[in-house]
Amino acid sequence: MKIDLLTREYPPHVYGGAGVHVDALSRALATRADVTVHAFDGPRHLDEVPRVVGGELRVIGYTTPVEMSRSNTVLQTFGINLEMANDVSGDIVHAHTWYTCLAGRLSGRLHEIPLVVTAHSLEPFRPWKREQLGGGYNLSSWAEAEAFTHADRLIAVSEGMKNDILRAYPTVDADNVDVVHNGITLSDFLLPEPDDSAWDVFERYHIDRSKPTLLFVGRVTRQKGLSYLLQALRFIDKDIQVVLCAGAPDTKEFGDAVRADFARLEEERGNVIWIEGMLPRPQLGALEHGSDAFVCPSIYEPLGIVNLEAMACGLPVVASATGGIPEVVVDGVTGYLVPVDQEHDGTGTPTNPEQFVHDMADAIDRLMSDPEQAKQMGQVGYRRARDQFSWESIADETMEVYRKAMH
Repeated sequence: MKIDLLTREYPPHVYGGAGVHVDALSRALATRADVTVHAFDGPRHLDEVPRVVGGELRVIGYTTPVEMSRSNTVLQTFGINLEMANDVSGDIVHAHTWYTCLAGRLSGRLHEIPLVVTAHSLEPFRPWKREQLGGGYNLSSWAEAEAFTHADRLIAVSEGMKNDILRAYPTVDADNVDVVHNGITLSDFLLPEPDDSAWDVFERYHIDRSKPTLLFVGRVTRQKGLSYLLQALRFIDKDIQVVLCAGAPDTKEFGDAVRADFARLEEERGNVIWIEGMLPRPQLGALEHGSDAFVCPSIYEPLGIVNLEAMACGLPVVASATGGIPEVVVDGVTGYLVPVDQEHDGTGTPTNPEQFVHDMADAIDRLMSDPEQAKQMGQVGYRRARDQFSWESIADETMEVYRKAMH
């Protein structure tokens, strides 16, 4: 079988969970089939293409057509999609995120091959992206809807995501939606050796390893709930050191608002460190292994691969009980889930923000006040990540989805 994977992100240009997903999935699939990845951010050098033991993997990188360099960003995306669709040559095409939905839809029709789409998020449930894309949001929504409603099979990364797909696109046949969870490559999250330079991240950012430390990792976007977390941190034990590894704001305005919230928090309680930007994997791994707990305050999270990564480092997790997160974090076992009632207008806004904020603060304090129990939860979380979210089983499940799509 020849598989064409279409993606916005691919190494070395990965900034979110979808990129992590496609990176690991492509390597696992390449031991089972002939895989070609089509990705943004230009051609890859040979040393930038992930190596696969027992298989081969091709990567074709694209840049925005020169003629479209001054166009709306979504139109630039569509320009790349046209080139992708022309280059597809396999037996099946598999698109990831709205960024490649148009390419998936066109290549399926052009080359008369089955289309599979993985839903990592849904445009109808991210209306704040209009702030980032302007009228381009209408186009990204259209491209996603076109691909989702015409795909031969859809893959949801959680049961929660499957329910969202059927809510957003009621014409989709539920029997055509398969749930295949995101996974984790445990070898990427090993404890660094004591003399590894990755540990320098603590000194560089003046993080005190002797203090109980709570860690957040995520993009500065409304869906990650960072604004609510910054409010909750005002109410937690002031002895808890908080490290926020947060970058890539959706818009300058939202980034400025978060910086203002952080400045107020820093003035009120101190003991909080903001690492603005995403760290290289080795340094992030050291930071995760050197922290005591992880927090995920998302208001929209199809699965929450960041929670799996934290669990792979042995961290207990405090997370919002939304989307696919409850399929990863087991309340009272691998951490604590924070209940959140949300608006059904597509924004996911908590109906009672103050309650959500205080419940999150309470869950953080409860976890951090009992270090021994927190450590045990982290150990259970590690075993859960290891046993239930391996990429080998996920690749097998994905291959089965392909077989269904081709029959």
